[in-house]
Amino acid sequence: MAKAGHAWSRAAAAQGEAEEDEDPLDAMIARTGCLEQHRQLQECMAERQDWRHCQAQLRAFGACMARRQQRERGASPAQPPD
Repeated sequence: MAKAGHAWSRAAAAQGEAEEDEDPLDAMIARTGCLEQHRQLQECMAERQDWRHCQAQLRAFGACMARRQQRERGASPAQPPD
């Protein structure tokens, strides 16, 4: 007899897959314009299982995010330091 909480069903699995497609982190990164670099980094991490082997992808993602931050800072009025 299955324990409570171990009730697996195809409907629940399908719902979980649908939720994976709507990952808020992916949506946030997509808005930055750096989604492709992020996916390449994720693929490398999944394949290599060690971030040290993914330095090129890590640098590319970091550079993309840095460019986005520079664009945002350039578009908004300068804020005085606190």
